[in-house]
Amino acid sequence: MPTAIRGSHRATGRSITEQFRTFDAHNPHVYRALERMAARRLATGATRISLKDLFEDLRRQLPHGVAGLNNNYTALYARRMIDEHPHWAPAFELRRRRAA
Repeated sequence: MPTAIRGSHRATGRSITEQFRTFDAHNPHVYRALERMAARRLATGATRISLKDLFEDLRRQLPHGVAGLNNNYTALYARRMIDEHPHWAPAFELRRRRAA
């Protein structure tokens, strides 16, 4: 029985990070939308933001969704947001990464 490589997608053998980078490169509008949504929430007084909530809101807003918008990417988008907006870091709860 084959074993999956930790942090890899079974079908492609590519890590979640690699899949995320490909998805993000082909769908830059997703990050921009998530960024705008986070900024709006913080501007209205939110002190905590859930990327999972933002994902679901984005799915509802887009008429046909976004093909490939994988819940596995939420932590990577949160980390990217914190990298680009360090002052937002307290709004996001991050866990230690198990895979690169």
